[in-house]
Amino acid sequence: MKKPLLVCSALALSISSVITPLTATAALPHTVNNQQLPSLAPMLEQVTPAVVSIAVEGKQVSTQRLPDSFRFFFGPDFPSEQVQERPFRGLGSGVIVDADKGYIVTNHHVIGGADKIIVQLHDGREITAELIGSDEMSDIALLKLSEIENLTEITLADSDKLRVGDFAVAIGNPFGLGQTVTSGIISALGRSGLNIENFENFIQTDAAINSGNSGGALVNLNGELVGINTAILGPNGGNVGIGFAIPVNMVKNLTEQILEYGEVKRGVLGVQGGELTSELAEAFGYETNHGAFINQVMPDSAAEKAGLKAGDIIVSVNGKQIRTFGELRAKIATLGAGKKATLGIVRDGKDQSVTVTLQEATLSKVKADNLHPAWPVPSLPTPQPMTA
Repeated sequence: MKKPLLVCSALALSISSVITPLTATAALPHTVNNQQLPSLAPMLEQVTPAVVSIAVEGKQVSTQRLPDSFRFFFGPDFPSEQVQERPFRGLGSGVIVDADKGYIVTNHHVIGGADKIIVQLHDGREITAELIGSDEMSDIALLKLSEIENLTEITLADSDKLRVGDFAVAIGNPFGLGQTVTSGIISALGRSGLNIENFENFIQTDAAINSGNSGGALVNLNGELVGINTAILGPNGGNVGIGFAIPVNMVKNLTEQILEYGEVKRGVLGVQGGELTSELAEAFGYETNHGAFINQVMPDSAAEKAGLKAGDIIVSVNGKQIRTFGELRAKIATLGAGKKATLGIVRDGKDQSVTVTLQEATLSKVKADNLHPAWPVPSLPTPQPMTA
């Protein structure tokens, strides 16, 4: 089983600042014209039944190399390694995305290696679930409940419409305590380079996320799903206000592929490049300061067939802004092989658009020496090239 990304740890809270008592004018009123105070409760009453707790059981296989002296005593045919199976149990969260079919989305690392999956619903019912398919590289899994009576599904938002500063609510089962709700804001969008997953385009939030929240819901104030909570960044594995969720648009693309093919068939452009840094933009006279800079184009790739060239800057995919090369890579990969995408590009200072039919990632691998000549980049500090 893949080690969970969210590590349970004890949290200690120290308060060293002086707390000044609130004045009467700063206190919240008990009532306003006999009306209830603003609350998330009405929205949560509709949403929380769609968020479930997941318990898994399985066997973890480990291999231990035995000392050479064992073969000396027991003969050359004695195995040099010993395989051990140890039972494990794990906890996580999930979200019902289709009540009629009993489909639940969670993280791959929640159910990876599990032989038995038990889902506890909001009303206390415990139902077994089977794994329809999962993708370790994007950390998404799709489950199906064995019983589908009286289920509540969540409404999906358009995560491309999120803005930094939007309010967000995280719902899950931290530390196995039971369903818990925390709130915060969207702190950042398009986070990548964290080495958590292979294809990263995270939503960052300061809503408290802890071990057991993995696979749970990140929703907006309308109660719509905007992301699947996945990981946190913290020195001791505890929450410090930096949590990450997989955007729901990405989740939707991945689960559709799992249902259609039984696996994820990633799309690929066939380009190599990196971030459009301010230094690069200034050197080439580009006015835009966001996007993915193309350094090389692979022969016979989807990018070459669409007319993309080294030196182009990809600034949007299907009308949605691209901030970084990592975001481009994740969006293209999760759209899927065979899908068409409209790319907004900047070439020679002019805005253009091209339509590309994505190839399957496994079919587009070429040796580095087969790449077309690279775009001449000035002597500037540039990041490690990436492919998309």
